[in-house]
Amino acid sequence: MAVLKVKFTKNKRDKLAQVLWILNWISVVTGIILFSLGLFLKIEIRKRNELMANREVHSVPNMLIAVGVIACGINFLGGKICYDCSDTNKFHRWKLFMLPYIICTFFFTFCILVGALMCYTMRNELEESLYLGLKEALKFYKDTDTPGRCFLKRTIDMLQIEFQCCGNNGFRDWFEIQWISIRYLDMSNKEVQDRLKSNVDGKYLIDGVPFSCCNINSPRPCIQNQLTNNSAHFNYDFQSEELNVWRKGCRKALLEYYTQIMQSIGFTVLIIWLFEPPICLLTALGPDRGAVPPDGHGERAAAGRP
Repeated sequence: MAVLKVKFTKNKRDKLAQVLWILNWISVVTGIILFSLGLFLKIEIRKRNELMANREVHSVPNMLIAVGVIACGINFLGGKICYDCSDTNKFHRWKLFMLPYIICTFFFTFCILVGALMCYTMRNELEESLYLGLKEALKFYKDTDTPGRCFLKRTIDMLQIEFQCCGNNGFRDWFEIQWISIRYLDMSNKEVQDRLKSNVDGKYLIDGVPFSCCNINSPRPCIQNQLTNNSAHFNYDFQSEELNVWRKGCRKALLEYYTQIMQSIGFTVLIIWLFEPPICLLTALGPDRGAVPPDGHGERAAAGRP
């Protein structure tokens, strides 16, 4: 049955059906775009999945992927209905199906808007996930012989080199954890023994950072150890040597990277959403091909996806 009825001549009705057929196929393309954007974001997150504590960050790409698939299905069906509009016998098969189809179309349009808003509201959740994930990953940096953790050293080193960052919040995070494996420490060395005994947890803590924290723009060879000891290095002041190691924390660097991606995706999804309401409005005008005005000059027809 029709949701709203509008009088159209047969010629106008056929033109409207042609326009809506084109719009539906354009919407199929936008559905593919939504699916592709969601898949791209999911791949980017999975690349550094071990550095994130909260798995709920996958809700945004999953939402976009699902909406993209549904968009392709709904709009493909809408195109089929428009195509069948030219044949009265074929179109009668769709009349009872129109109302639930229209409801699904409006709900789908709402889901697109939700997906766009989620791209802009995930920042705090993403920041917390990165903070906890990186904090935990740094602790396992030294465990190159432990199954399931042996890859973390390479992952963190590549992260710090690629994003030009160091530590979680900054390079001082490395001062608070033991990032050198026991197998590479000379346990007969008195200095090593003193450091282990001086810590209540028996950890070997130093004011040094991994090589991947070194700033490639530094005019001098990178200083990785005794960063806060000016007397240990010639012509060195750790408070003014800003080019020696990267100052930005990896959490901030990754947050900026993912925020930029999600904002770009969110903007694209909003544009797609603005394209959908006009189609939904025309769809809501619904078909009723059986009613013909007495004067024979008009015919009640679908002003939506016929």
